[in-house]
Amino acid sequence: MLVLDTEIYRDYLLISFKDPSTQKVRHFEAYEGKELDRRTVSGLMRSYLTVSFNGNGFDLPLIAFALTGASVSSLKAMADRIIMSKTPAWRILRDAELSIPRAWDHIDLMEVAPGQASLKIYGGRLGAARMQDLPIEPDASISPEQRDLMRRYCENDLDTTALLYEALAKPLKLRGEMSQEYGLDLRSKSDAQIAETVIKSELSNLSGKTYRAPKLPSDYGFRYRDPGVIAFESEQLQKVYADIRRHRFTLSDNGSVQMPDWLKATKLKIGDAEYQMGIGGLHSCEKRQYVKRDDGMVLSDWDVASYYPNIILQQQLAPETLGRDFLRVYGSIVKRRLAAKAAGDKSTADTLKICVNGSFGKLGSKYSALYSPDLLIQTTITGQLALLMLIERMEKAGVRVISANTDGIVVYHPQCLMPDVERITWDWMLDTSYTLERTDYDAIASRDVNNYLAVKPDGSTKGKGCFADGGLMKNPDQRIVYKAVAEKIASGTPIAQTVTESNNVLDFVTVRQVKGGAVWRGEKLGKAVRFYLSRSVPEDECIKYAKNGNRVPKSAGAMPLMDLPYSFPDDIDYSAYIVAAEKLLCEVGYKEKG
Repeated sequence: MLVLDTEIYRDYLLISFKDPSTQKVRHFEAYEGKELDRRTVSGLMRSYLTVSFNGNGFDLPLIAFALTGASVSSLKAMADRIIMSKTPAWRILRDAELSIPRAWDHIDLMEVAPGQASLKIYGGRLGAARMQDLPIEPDASISPEQRDLMRRYCENDLDTTALLYEALAKPLKLRGEMSQEYGLDLRSKSDAQIAETVIKSELSNLSGKTYRAPKLPSDYGFRYRDPGVIAFESEQLQKVYADIRRHRFTLSDNGSVQMPDWLKATKLKIGDAEYQMGIGGLHSCEKRQYVKRDDGMVLSDWDVASYYPNIILQQQLAPETLGRDFLRVYGSIVKRRLAAKAAGDKSTADTLKICVNGSFGKLGSKYSALYSPDLLIQTTITGQLALLMLIERMEKAGVRVISANTDGIVVYHPQCLMPDVERITWDWMLDTSYTLERTDYDAIASRDVNNYLAVKPDGSTKGKGCFADGGLMKNPDQRIVYKAVAEKIASGTPIAQTVTESNNVLDFVTVRQVKGGAVWRGEKLGKAVRFYLSRSVPEDECIKYAKNGNRVPKSAGAMPLMDLPYSFPDDIDYSAYIVAAEKLLCEVGYKEKG
């Protein structure tokens, strides 16, 4: 396997390959007086599996064009058209009567990686040794003295691509297995893209038809249909349910469903809590809430298993463009996944989960053959109403619901009410046909419904939002603060102890995307920056936006850390992180027991 990257300027082309197993790098250049070694580049592309970030959308079209003998200036013009016009690369290739050779075995990581970030940001999320932006403006001319700088820059991108490839080993393995099973190359696709590709392929095998995204009229609208499983006792919820059924939903210019203003303004009060409905899901409105389970009490999370897939199958929701065969294909995938999960076949279960969950997201994409905004709303609104039914029944029985979000609720009640809770959950499952799964907690601390930490009886924790393990999904943001709060809540470890005992500099860094680039003390840092709070930097000094001089958030008193140091910095401002952790502890309402 080789990772590849290209750089193109008006008078300079660089195509670079790296073998991560040997660390060997090969550079191929073209500039005045030097032609590209097309034979060797072509041989490498045909002989190896190559891996890139945005290769399908940029690098491979350039390489294919370069191998025709195109001039560097022509390559630059193509690159500018791809970037500036936002025209898909396949269309530009078609216009130029070019194509990517079928013999090239390639994986593009851009869609596989979650979070929709740049390669530099992914490097920051993964703790890359160096975060480096393009050192020379893209419209500049490259002098002979600058070529080595470009090679070193490209090598860093190759290292980051290899790091990302390693981090994506599991989803890439699943994609490889799915590619073999379905006879399709799914390795460079996102979960949602895989779901659509597989379902369309299966449907085509049944019908022989080709499926495309529907074209909805500009005045398109629809109403929510009674699913036949919803019933409320309170007048408040009965009225909201009736209003929802009467409302005509419409679309915005981008094809997404517009949330009614009246529903956006409606807060549903049940018991002591308030709830907000939305296009995507239900959520409770708690803030600064800390609940520690006392003796004789039960604190438990009731999640609905495979909520949206079960709603789709229960209500027989098939996109109009796909017809009833969709339910046959989708239902088969769901059943196969559940069977694999029950049999302990994790690989198959995880593979099919991609199709099950990914297809739901495509219901809201106007570019997808699965696009069905009416079915999206039918699914999400049904899910919200059914949860409100469960909440209403719990509160009527004296069971306190302390949180709710999309596909589950958290309840707190005396142990003596457990038979009532079991009866309510059983009856709800019979009434709706959905399945609830229970998880017990010892404590839960919430800044709000989207940012909370739950402690399980064995001392392990489950976090969401700021408390979640970010991985590739979100930028590091002073992780030590959240670790310190989690340790305090879970085991009582003092905040200062957790902060000062960490010897991992990545616990202290913040990574941010800075539009237009950042500067510090006159030095350009690039559009992706990494920094930590330092005792050697005055509090009134900060990293700034290059375009307007405004402060980059959280960078007051910060030291840039674009290159990781060989040893742990001796100027980390522990006190600043301790103060931030103490503030967060207060924001989640934590109180010492007793």
